Amino acid sequence: MQELRLQALSCLAECSLDQKVEKVSALYQSWQSGLLQLDTEAELVCIQTIPGHPEKPTLVSPLEVGKRSMRTVEGRAALIHALAHIEFNAINLALDAIWRFADMPSEYYADWLKVAAEEAYHFGMLNAYLKTIGYQYGDFNGHNSLWEMTERTKGDVLARMALVPRTMEARGLDASPALRNKFAQVGDAEVAAILEIILRDEIGHVLIGNTWFNWLCVQRGFEPISAYAELAQRYSAPTLRKPFNLEARRKAGFTEAELALL
Repeated sequence: MQELRLQALSCLAECSLDQKVEKVSALYQSWQSGLLQLDTEAELVCIQTIPGHPEKPTLVSPLEVGKRSMRTVEGRAALIHALAHIEFNAINLALDAIWRFADMPSEYYADWLKVAAEEAYHFGMLNAYLKTIGYQYGDFNGHNSLWEMTERTKGDVLARMALVPRTMEARGLDASPALRNKFAQVGDAEVAAILEIILRDEIGHVLIGNTWFNWLCVQRGFEPISAYAELAQRYSAPTLRKPFNLEARRKAGFTEAELALL
């Protein structure tokens, strides 16, 4: 039988766009069918270049990505492309959380495999829509901020849980409703419906991050709020700014004390 964490690493290193999405979906199905082993104790060594990604999009500074207007088809395509790029990066970060960190409960690995599969589904929906309006993933530039934080936190699973799902990805909970409404207002009900699905699933992904962050805090004897503040400072996490989707953040497991600090 194949082993889950090794297969997650293989998926992470995959450069082909279609192959990565297909392999992640197949890996999740194999896990659901009981066809994979799981070695939680193995300290894996990566000899591949990660993350694997196609030649396009060109990765640039976030400042060089440019503004995206809702008033033109090209502008809306660029915005949808940016969302697809976030979902593609999110596939990679979920896979990285599986292979990189040993000695976590089996449920941890199952949770992040589910996240990877759902991110692949989100990416597929957005890229399929782009093709219906004459574009595809890679036609616009992208930035690498999400993976950069993933790379910075590779040495500590607590830092990873604190600063990727419950910081970087949680920003999507705040941004999604307004973005969904903008597409609905210009009559693009299909994209609005896709964004509704993504918001629903991303609440669950951030909840997974919160669950394992809090579990690790208990294991290490840390108080969550002070531990998060220290990690945010140490790893130069982005400053969180309004508006905040408090309802979604509550569903995603943030406490009232944490929300009050926002």
